[in-house]
Amino acid sequence: MVTILFHETIFGPIHSRRLGTSLGVNLSPTDGKVCSFDCIYCEAGYNSQGQGQNGLPSREMVKKALSSKLKQMKENDAPLDVITFSGNGEPTVHPHFKEIIQDTLMLRDRFYPEVKVSVLTNSSFLTNAKVVQALKTVDNNIVKLDSAIISTMRIINAPVNVDVVPAGIIADLKQFEGQCIIQTMLLRGEHNGKKFDNTTDEELDALIEAYKEIKPRSVMIYSIDRKTPEENLEKISQDEMQRIATKIRNAGIEVETF
Repeated sequence: MVTILFHETIFGPIHSRRLGTSLGVNLSPTDGKVCSFDCIYCEAGYNSQGQGQNGLPSREMVKKALSSKLKQMKENDAPLDVITFSGNGEPTVHPHFKEIIQDTLMLRDRFYPEVKVSVLTNSSFLTNAKVVQALKTVDNNIVKLDSAIISTMRIINAPVNVDVVPAGIIADLKQFEGQCIIQTMLLRGEHNGKKFDNTTDEELDALIEAYKEIKPRSVMIYSIDRKTPEENLEKISQDEMQRIATKIRNAGIEVETF
C-alpha cells in the first residue's frame, strides 16, 4: 500500500504543477493520516495505515515552525509563490483551523506579502461556520468535487461519514458565492470489484450542472500523477483532458487542465 507521508508540519518548498513553488503546511500528524475521505487515488495512502502517535500539531507549533521557515527563506532570498495547506489528510479537520489561517495570513504579510495562501480541502467540513469563515479569507480556496453522482463519489472518495453526499457538498459550496476554485480528479478504473469512470457523458453533464450551481472562480481538472493506493486506476490522457475541458468551457465555465 502506498504511504507517502509528510514527516514535517512545514515541508518544502516543492514544485506544484497547479500552484508553482509551494511551501506546504501539514495539519495532520507527521507519522499518520487523518482524513474525512479515503480517496482511492490519495498519494498518502489509505486511512487504514492509522493516525500515528504524534497527534495533530498545536496552533503554537504551526505558527512557530512557519515563522522560522519563512524568516529563513526571506533571509536567503528564496522564491515562493504560495503557502499551501495540504499534507497527510484534510486540513479543516484541525480544531484550530481558523486561528491557524489567521496566523498564516499575518506571517505571510510580514515575510512574503506578495505570496498567495491556498487551502486544498475535500469540502466535507463546510457545515462548520468557522471553517467557512477561514476559507473565505484565503487567496485560493480550492475545494474538491470529483463526482456529482453518489455511487461514483462513494467509490472514488469513500467519505468516512456516509451522510456526506454530492448534493450536500454542492449546497455547501454555493455559500462561497463564487469565492472558490473547484478541483476535479478525472480517472477510471476498478476498486473492490466495482468499475467506475467519472469521464462519461452522464458524469460530466452532472459535474457541469454542479459547476453552474456553484459558480466557482474557476475549475481545475487533472488526473493521477503519482503512485496510488489502488493499482487498478487509469490516468486520463492529455488529449482526452482537453476534450473534456472544451466541453466544460462550452458551458461557460472557466477551466484549467493539469
